[in-house]
Amino acid sequence: MINQDPILITGTGRSGASIIAAVINTCGVFGGDMGKKNGMHENTTIRDIIVKPYLNRMGADSEGQFPLPKQFTIPLDWKNTIEGIMVNEGYKNGPWMYKDSRIGLTWKVWDHAFPNAKWVLVRRKTSDIVRSCTRTGFMKAFKSEKIRSELDFACEEDGWLWWVREQEKIYTEMAQKVNLMEIWPERMVQRDYKQLYEMIEWLGLAWKSEALFLIDALLWGTHKRKEKTKWQEQLQQK
Repeated sequence: MINQDPILITGTGRSGASIIAAVINTCGVFGGDMGKKNGMHENTTIRDIIVKPYLNRMGADSEGQFPLPKQFTIPLDWKNTIEGIMVNEGYKNGPWMYKDSRIGLTWKVWDHAFPNAKWVLVRRKTSDIVRSCTRTGFMKAFKSEKIRSELDFACEEDGWLWWVREQEKIYTEMAQKVNLMEIWPERMVQRDYKQLYEMIEWLGLAWKSEALFLIDALLWGTHKRKEKTKWQEQLQQK
């Protein structure tokens, strides 16, 4: 149905995959209906009609939090269904993408459907992910005392630390099997865009300068916090 392989963007939740997806989209990659108002840059139809129900059928949490999937079946119609959604949402030709933290958890299904896809794995320091999870309302799993007791976690932070480490195991296996590039958005906080340029080249895309304005807007809060911390440190030294 589509004669071009997708770009698949994933990473542990709160890793910054939405920023990377926004950049790739800006550089001319079709993503269909991505619900851009919420800033997630993931195709809402594929997410809600395909990915979440699949996780539920596998006995996992549809949000990819807890429980994580432990078993997989390979749906034979996965490729045609995904491509059909993209065509229905306006795809004509050229590069196309799907971004979702959950597809790292189910990478074997996606690899079976799209064995020649290029994967972008978005990384972030574990401590920063854990901290972000505790501050984010929709990251609910380990805010639950019932779940923490079930897994014998003393606090919410212990739960998210376990969650990140479980996904790191998955990524280690995944990296040995698929065509993958890692990228660390935190470098962009220091306005180091070298890795970003390398990713765009690796994907065979043309760089668009407006992507930098997009990045600065998305990271505005982070830049502000960094500058505030630096100012506080200078003040303490006086």
